[in-house]
Amino acid sequence: MIHHLGYPKWSPAGKNTGNSRNGKNTKKIKGEFGQMEIDVPRDRNGEFQPVIIPKGQSRFDGFDDKIISMYARGMSTREIQGHLKEIYQIEVSPEFISSVTDSVMEDVRQWQNRPLDSVYPILYLDALMVKVKDQGHIVNKAVYLAIGITMEGRKEILGMWIEKSEGAKFWLQVITELKNRGVKDIFIACVDGLKGFPDAINAVFPKTEIQLCIVHMVRNSLKFVSWKDRKAVAGDLKEIYRPATVELAEKALQAFSAKWDEKYPAISPSWRNNWANIIPLFSYPPEIRRAIYTTNAIESLNMSLRKVIKTKSSFPNDDALKKILYLALKNIEKKWTMPIQNWSGAINQFLILFGDRVPLEH
Repeated sequence: MIHHLGYPKWSPAGKNTGNSRNGKNTKKIKGEFGQMEIDVPRDRNGEFQPVIIPKGQSRFDGFDDKIISMYARGMSTREIQGHLKEIYQIEVSPEFISSVTDSVMEDVRQWQNRPLDSVYPILYLDALMVKVKDQGHIVNKAVYLAIGITMEGRKEILGMWIEKSEGAKFWLQVITELKNRGVKDIFIACVDGLKGFPDAINAVFPKTEIQLCIVHMVRNSLKFVSWKDRKAVAGDLKEIYRPATVELAEKALQAFSAKWDEKYPAISPSWRNNWANIIPLFSYPPEIRRAIYTTNAIESLNMSLRKVIKTKSSFPNDDALKKILYLALKNIEKKWTMPIQNWSGAINQFLILFGDRVPLEH
């Protein structure tokens, strides 16, 4: 106020200046240390603008970030309310929490439309099913996810899309959007067994080699297995996809069939039916093979996302789902600080296999 008026309190220099002090207003401020009252001085002309706590502001900077952080970890509105009340003695309404988290939507739009790298040696595509309210009914919707491995060997979430069901037709839209955002080439795409999926990818990227995701195959196989047998079955499945040659893999599949078909008759036929999309794996050298099936990018990502959304029985709309998934994805990406294992060897093999398609600078 001294700076604003140009003279100290009670100073005779203030006489006949056209403006003067005019008491104070009391307002409550919410912040990291709870709630407190402050006295805001007024001037007679109503021109004084507080700087540290501006007019209309009732929270310290950083308060919104705490709400968003709790929301990102899957806490419900009621839980956030209770936490703020217990820790900070602050009463906030559900509408207030929604208004704070709604500010994230602009970040989601910018992130979803950001330019992408021109080349991704490996691309993982998958869909996660989530319950969402749609036109008054709770329905299962598919959250499409694309994870790229950059030329530096780092995992990057390229985007998420929400649709009523998983289908190759919509995947074609996803792949087309990736191309429109700057992707010019993908060497290997790891996908699940969805019918028409390879055709959808090759319609946009004809040179991309399609590999059935081993993580999906193992996960789907273990659905049929009791908990007590899971470790043993998973170990025997490794013998199928880890041999050096197709011939050894086929022998391992026969051995698996002889051992487990009587107890779990659906597993080995599933691998045989998908064998044509599994065996491309064996044409790659060990460095690339490990990069494909040991990264577990999809599996670990889905597990992390399920931990966040399991507190919600359903989401009121697509935007509410996008907000929490985007925040969760950003938290997950913070942990991806190192290249995937054995990447230096893999990139050298990519140079041999894909030649001039590998950018010289990356």
